[in-house]
Amino acid sequence: MKRLCLLLLCLSFSSFPAFGLELRGNWQQGGVIIGKVPAASQIEYRGKKLHLSSEGEFVFGLGRDAAGHASLIVIDSNGQRTEHKFAVKQRDYNIQRVTGVPQQTVEPDPKQVERARREAQMAADARKGDLPLRFFAQSFVWPLTGPITGVYGSQRVYNGVPNSPHYGVDIARPVGTLVTAPAGGVVTLVHPDMFFSGGTLIIDHGHGLSSTFIHLSEILVKQGDEIAQGQAIAKVGKTGRATGPHLDWRMNWFEERVDPQLLVGAMPAH
Repeated sequence: MKRLCLLLLCLSFSSFPAFGLELRGNWQQGGVIIGKVPAASQIEYRGKKLHLSSEGEFVFGLGRDAAGHASLIVIDSNGQRTEHKFAVKQRDYNIQRVTGVPQQTVEPDPKQVERARREAQMAADARKGDLPLRFFAQSFVWPLTGPITGVYGSQRVYNGVPNSPHYGVDIARPVGTLVTAPAGGVVTLVHPDMFFSGGTLIIDHGHGLSSTFIHLSEILVKQGDEIAQGQAIAKVGKTGRATGPHLDWRMNWFEERVDPQLLVGAMPAH
C-alpha cells in the first residue's frame, strides 16, 4: 500500500521539493517531458544519464508505443538514488485497413527504396546530436495555423501489410505560405528534394529534441544557422510524396518519435 501511495503521489504532482525535481509535460504516448533538478544532481531515464543544462534542465520523449509505466531516478549530490514512477497513458490511434491496393504501391521500386533508406539515414544522423542548447525549454508555438488534416500515430494497412505510422501533424495551407520556427534551435539538415519528404528541414532544439518540416517548396535558412522562435524558416509545398500542399511537422527526441501537438496544444483560430 505504501508503494501504491507513492506512485499515486508521483502521478498527482509535478513538483517534488524534497528531491528538487520539477516536471512538466504529458505522461502519455508521444509526450515530451521537460524537467529540472538541482545542478549538482543527476537524472537517469531507461538506464541512461540525461544531459543537464547549466540550470539543471533536461528533456526526454515517450514514443508512440511507450509502455504503460515509466520511471526516473534522481541521484543527489551525495549519490543517493531515488526512483519516481509514473503511469503513461495509452492512446488509441486511427488505423485504416485498405484492401485491393495495386501491389506496386505496397512494394515500391527497389531503387526508390534504396534512395529512401539513404535519405532516412541522413535525417537520422542529423538528429543524433546532443547539443548543449536550452531552446527545448521554451514554450513551443505552432509554426503556422490552418486546418489539421493528419495527426500523429495514425496508420494504414494496405492488403494486410502495415505501412509506417504517421509521426507528425499535417497542416493544410497553400504553396508558399510562410513557416516559422516553433522554438529556437540550430539547423542540422537542409535537403531540397528527398524521395518521400521532398524539401526537408531539421532544427535541433537541444538535448536531443528536434523538429522536422517536410514537403517544403522553399527553405529560407541554411545548415548551421541558429534560429530564433518565430523566425521565418521555410515555405509550404507539396514536394516529395505529398498529395496536396501542406506542412508535415514532426518531432523527435533522438530516435523516439514524439507528438508536436502535445507541446503546443489546440490550434489557434485561423
